Amino acid sequence: MAVIATTTTPAALAAKAATATIPIVFELGGDPVRLGLVASLNRPGGNITGVTQLSTQVAPKRLELLHELIPTASVIALLVDPTDPTNAESVSRALQVAARSFGLEVHVLTASTERDFDAVFAKVIQLHAGGLVIGSHAFFTSRSEQLAALAVRHAVPTVYAYREFVAAGGLASYGGSVTDAYRLAGVYAARILKGEKPSELPVQQVTKVELFLNLKAAKALGITVPLPLSGRADEVIE
Repeated sequence: MAVIATTTTPAALAAKAATATIPIVFELGGDPVRLGLVASLNRPGGNITGVTQLSTQVAPKRLELLHELIPTASVIALLVDPTDPTNAESVSRALQVAARSFGLEVHVLTASTERDFDAVFAKVIQLHAGGLVIGSHAFFTSRSEQLAALAVRHAVPTVYAYREFVAAGGLASYGGSVTDAYRLAGVYAARILKGEKPSELPVQQVTKVELFLNLKAAKALGITVPLPLSGRADEVIE
């Protein structure tokens, strides 16, 4: 028996459209019920199940985190991948709603290849944006080090979803553990290979959310991290 494993929403939707018999295990950040991948989290039904981090719901918290770090900023940029329109639109909408509550203006920027990154940071500078929120996406996660390096080079306070970004020099991250999510998806794939049915494996949610801060990056940006915020952090990198 074979298992199809996917780590993006478009891949999961394509896999589901391609087969109703080969088992599929997804790992993604959106709501799989709303996306039409499964009937419900507890009873997914069909040939598909997996793991969700519900990153879209956490996205406004990244804006809030940036606002705490830079309360004087009035303009914020958001980076999304346009090749995943469902995720991009959900994150953009959630951040626009959150921005209104803080009196912030959000500009949505897009990148789907590494060649787009320089233009993105040039646009952030042009907009005089006080900071950048990167929308959670597998494409950006796989290029955490490059994005962190660009944020440092252009002196743009930037928040992403995962610790890897902060460890590479980024300012802050807020989200679930991608390592845990991949591990859980791998466990499900192994169980299916041993004969269990996807329809009988509830979709798992990575509910633990972690906050990481890079004080060296903050100092280089001239940002004083509030003590209550550093006290809430799961790890402070110095």
